[in-house]
Amino acid sequence: MNTIVEQQKETAQVITPSELLKHWQGHRSLTRRVIEAFPEEAFFNHSIGGMRTFAQLTMELLGIAGPGIQEIATGNTSDLKEHFDHDNSKAKILELWDRATEEINANWSQITIEKFQETIKIFGQYEGTVMSSIFYFIDNEIHHRGQGYVYLRSLGIEPPAFWER
Repeated sequence: MNTIVEQQKETAQVITPSELLKHWQGHRSLTRRVIEAFPEEAFFNHSIGGMRTFAQLTMELLGIAGPGIQEIATGNTSDLKEHFDHDNSKAKILELWDRATEEINANWSQITIEKFQETIKIFGQYEGTVMSSIFYFIDNEIHHRGQGYVYLRSLGIEPPAFWER
């Protein structure tokens, strides 16, 4: 039988689910502004040192965020898809980005507080807790956004201030 102290340790939280969602959506808003800052052609073609273009990095983020949260919320596993029809249009990518944001918001409320500690195998491949998977989604976005900052600076474009989320 758990003592009261043990029970409190198990249920204590530093951040609420709504605060975590707000934090993540702040990052997503900033990443959207980085996408907007790219000239159309550079978004799809510019790279440094053989790295993927920012359009390719953005498609990875699109393949993870909305579908990942939907999988967490519903339990329905899907394959990781990182390529989307965009017709080399930044406007189309932004439309997909906004749709993913809505999908995240719509599915988030289905994730109970208890579920954050459950072990899952996201996209049928990557095992961890729901919480560690969401942290990966956020960390991966920050990492790729950093690459976008380098690309923008190499193009002579000042990226959005990273603290303005």
